[in-house]
Amino acid sequence: MPTVTAVRSFAKINLGLRIGPPRADGFHHLHTLYQTIGLFDELTVEAERARMTEIHLQCSDPRVPVDGRNTVYRIVEAALQAMDVTAHVKIFLRKHLPMQGGLGAGSANAAAALLGLERQLGIALPGAQRFALAERIGSDVPLFLVGGTVYGHNRGELVMPYPDIPETPCVVVAPGVGSSTPLAFRAWDERVSSLTPQAAQGRLDELSRVYASAFAPTGPASEIGASGASGALDAGDSVPHESGSLAGNPLPALVRTGMENDFQEVVFSQHPFLRDILHALQGDEVLPREERAFTASLSGSGSSLFGLYGSTAAAEAAQARAQALGVRSFVTTTLSRKAYWGGLFV
Repeated sequence: MPTVTAVRSFAKINLGLRIGPPRADGFHHLHTLYQTIGLFDELTVEAERARMTEIHLQCSDPRVPVDGRNTVYRIVEAALQAMDVTAHVKIFLRKHLPMQGGLGAGSANAAAALLGLERQLGIALPGAQRFALAERIGSDVPLFLVGGTVYGHNRGELVMPYPDIPETPCVVVAPGVGSSTPLAFRAWDERVSSLTPQAAQGRLDELSRVYASAFAPTGPASEIGASGASGALDAGDSVPHESGSLAGNPLPALVRTGMENDFQEVVFSQHPFLRDILHALQGDEVLPREERAFTASLSGSGSSLFGLYGSTAAAEAAQARAQALGVRSFVTTTLSRKAYWGGLFV
């Protein structure tokens, strides 16, 4: 077994997110299209079998809890129980991604820790069990066991691998303010209190049709999750498409039909300056079309925003516009499923 396993935990953005009616368990139905990107945190994992389990988690950011409140700690604890193994586990988490940023950082950390632990102990959990563990820890965790372009529904934890969009330059802005997902959901519920459950469900169905149309004729692969077809996708498998061709790039169709994030107006009303950042990412209409964003939006429940561009030069120009507003911004790219799994272990 390797002495230390180093793992990157890549971030995600949401290429559209629509919220449905609240459920009896306190969660909401939602539909979204996740996309992994090249920004990441780093974890090192050490584990050896022992008579008693001890988990030691350290983090470069003192604001991050290192006990049972942390997704990494919780998934390691649950995974050892599922493996019926006791072990001494040491994990160091080097943070680069913002907290409460809408980039799935905590969920990505959990998935990376699980995969690192499996490699350290030489135990690979069966697919269904792995996804069941991920679902218990958080709604976004399962997507990071797939990577690439991923459709999510129910709470977001039931995931389907979609054909990967071509590698696309991306700018991510971290405004430096936290956005609470539970508070964002409550604000959304207040905003749409007059919407009937049937109308709310209709909005979800509409977005599903948009995604299905944009990705036709290749279509998605099978659903993955504890209640789905857990064997549908192995790590790093790709859903084929005509790489580089317009037919193989669903982005134009997604942009035409709409990639709205329901959280956007809710979060913007709480943090109005985010509108200025969005405008900077989009680019002024006086700019040539090729220098403006294909699309720009809030990611998840925020507060991070992103833009997608036709060239690295256009992305770098957008980064400069965002930095002129005094916010941190990063140029990266979208990651295909193959690139995601190829870059996971260092």
